[in-house]
Amino acid sequence: MILYGIPNCGTMKKARAWLDERGIGYHFHDYKKAGLDEATLRGWVVELGWEQLINKRGQMWRKLEPSVRDNLDEEGAIRVMLETPGIIRRPVLDTGNERHVGFSEDQYQAIFTS
Repeated sequence: MILYGIPNCGTMKKARAWLDERGIGYHFHDYKKAGLDEATLRGWVVELGWEQLINKRGQMWRKLEPSVRDNLDEEGAIRVMLETPGIIRRPVLDTGNERHVGFSEDQYQAIFTS
């Protein structure tokens, strides 16, 4: 299992703490430092949709040029996420069978009890 994100994000800290408290093993992939390969990202886009992956509440979104934000489509979103991985909503949890975006205790409880 892989947990994708950046270490200093509050939501990431909550997700990691939740997994750690329950002894659930995972590999942490810091996509801000290690990047993200295009094939993985394109797979996420197919499975989850690019709209789900773009963090429109974050600082990186606000830093985008308005012309880019206002005209974003799938290919543009992929390009932006590859160039600026910090704009990807986090965490992305890859259980091996499916991917999940974001964190809430209820969401993770449902993932790990099904």
